[in-house]
Amino acid sequence: MKMSDIIADVIMDMFDEGESSVQIQRNDLANRLGCVPSQINYVITSRFTPEAGYRIESRRGGGGYILITRAESKDDTIVSLIKSIGDSIDERNARAHIYNCSYQKLIDDTNAKLMLAAVNDNNFKGLDRQSANVIRAKQLKQMLLTYID
Repeated sequence: MKMSDIIADVIMDMFDEGESSVQIQRNDLANRLGCVPSQINYVITSRFTPEAGYRIESRRGGGGYILITRAESKDDTIVSLIKSIGDSIDERNARAHIYNCSYQKLIDDTNAKLMLAAVNDNNFKGLDRQSANVIRAKQLKQMLLTYID
């Protein structure tokens, strides 16, 4: 297992204790996991994003911390993601959103694979890049909307 996966799992376990927000002392967590503090930053900025349903606050200095708050519900997370997509999205970013949704268990693995197939560049051959990205964004939003109760 990669260090970034371990860090993300430890942070997710903190949420599993029933909390809607987690306060992290970056250096303490890095020491506990045997990694450098920049790895903690990387995981937080790449996996605990607003698009994934998280809000990040940080305070620097000696008593500094990072506060991660997650959306109250799965629907809130998906709505935040849909809003963040905008009118256009390239394949790489669409895939990243789908992987994040799968990692957070917002979508199951089978549907994640289907969504990845739908946003693949091969489906847009013959279209200019801008048109393909507009259509891809519309498709991804529609697929995500099916997960809102």
